[in-house]
Amino acid sequence: MAEDKIIIDDVNREFYDFRYEESEKDFYRIEEGLNPEIVKKLSEEKGDPEWMKEFRLKSLELYNKMGVSTDWMPNIDGLHMENIATYVRPKTEMSGKWEDVPEDIKDTFEKLGIPEAERKSLAGVGAQYDSELVYHNIQSEVAKQGVVYLGFEEALKSAEWGPMVKEYFMTLITPRDHKFAALHGAVWSGGSFVYVPKGVKLSFPLQSYFRLNAKGAGQFEHTLIIVDEGADLHFIEGCSAPKYNVANLHAGAVELFVKKGAHLRYSTIENWSKNMYNLNTKRAKVEEGGSIEWVSGSFGSHVGCLYPESDLVGRGARAEFTGITFAGSGQDLDTGAKMVHLAPDTTSLINSKSISKGGGKSTYRSAVYIAKNAENSKVSVSCESLMLDSMSRSDTIPANVVLTSKADVGHEAKIGRISNEAIFYLMSRGISEEEARSMIVSGFANPVSKELPLEYAVEMNNLIRLEMHGAM
Repeated sequence: MAEDKIIIDDVNREFYDFRYEESEKDFYRIEEGLNPEIVKKLSEEKGDPEWMKEFRLKSLELYNKMGVSTDWMPNIDGLHMENIATYVRPKTEMSGKWEDVPEDIKDTFEKLGIPEAERKSLAGVGAQYDSELVYHNIQSEVAKQGVVYLGFEEALKSAEWGPMVKEYFMTLITPRDHKFAALHGAVWSGGSFVYVPKGVKLSFPLQSYFRLNAKGAGQFEHTLIIVDEGADLHFIEGCSAPKYNVANLHAGAVELFVKKGAHLRYSTIENWSKNMYNLNTKRAKVEEGGSIEWVSGSFGSHVGCLYPESDLVGRGARAEFTGITFAGSGQDLDTGAKMVHLAPDTTSLINSKSISKGGGKSTYRSAVYIAKNAENSKVSVSCESLMLDSMSRSDTIPANVVLTSKADVGHEAKIGRISNEAIFYLMSRGISEEEARSMIVSGFANPVSKELPLEYAVEMNNLIRLEMHGAM
């Protein structure tokens, strides 16, 4: 089949679009497609334990039996797995020393500001290039507190942490959940493992950054985080990729376990290129008195499909989702959140904002489920959409299932356009029309950016200005 051509938007993304060409000398690339032989070869390349090899093959069987959901998915007809290489790795070992990382890869992450962010404000950093981690480091004072931050495969193969990985891996997100969860189970590669011991409260975040450099490839990292009783963690995830005229695929998985009385904030800035199909799955399990906060900024991607789920399984568990999506020309971004209340006195809050321009399509989609025994649960949902022109589209598709009369559920939705009066007022104060629009959009996005650490709020605002360039 011919390569899948993607229409690329003309927005200037040169800061993120730099790339290095692959060579056989420096990169290993598995053949395109998906079959048992490819999965076995991938497993062999990675030196999987036998149980993981069997898990991959069973996941592939499920993948082949499943259809693509039409209830929770935008159109992905342009994605063909026979044209996707599921495993591409640089021919280098993961390093804990920055100077040992190959120059082209090091240059990529230097341009993206990863080492600088680590020096300034991070307790630990992992950097993944294509299918494998190339750098991983944790500050010594954090390690002394018993915090474990490893590459996922390093944790899988370790005598100390391997049993915990096996106990938790794909139990919250299972291969039976949907077709792309099954795909992930078959071809996952790379990612991070974090364990925060009881009572440990980290004052600085940990971060993983994922860069997909390869053309016509997929990235399938697995993130597993366990925050033990009374502990506290802020984890930051960043993603980007250069622009190509063929389809790329991201189908990672994030499993978060928040124990009794623990707290986890999970912040994401996704800036994939506009030939990317971003079909990520994220889920958290929150026990009694625990809390999860999701902070999400979704930019880029040709098609996006992302609905972080919070399963509130213990009395008094809490979840909050704050997110913004920006859909430009040629983009169909289908995002939102799921809140599942399975215990009494649980609370959830969704605050979602979307912006669309240039004919882009932004869809807010949510699911709230309150079980019969989840009495005195409280839910508040607010979604606001801002369209910057008459070509763009914004849809709101909420679904609420409430099985108890003893619950408080509120939902509010607003869709609108930038006020001409507001533009005129700012222009009368000497501000250009383009800058006036950018200011209004940045103000609209402020509830999300203020929840991010300073460096990442600046990045998000820069992305908004990039997207707004020429949007009049």
